[in-house]
Amino acid sequence: MTDPSALEKRLIELELKAIEADDLLDQLNTTVFRQQQQIEVLAQELVMLRQQQGTDGGSGVRKLQEERPPHY
Repeated sequence: MTDPSALEKRLIELELKAIEADDLLDQLNTTVFRQQQQIEVLAQELVMLRQQQGTDGGSGVRKLQEERPPHY
């Protein structure tokens, strides 16, 4: 038979590992949630940029010589 104190020690170690796993899972869930928010914001920005490109004539070719520099 095994020593009761050894079993108790193993049980405590397993409980600590379970707590660490729960904490890690919470951190990963938070990270995934934030990344999903960022993806949604970027997708909205992409839609807006595509809409702007469509309203600008959609040629896609701009001559830099015709554009005014920002300091004018």
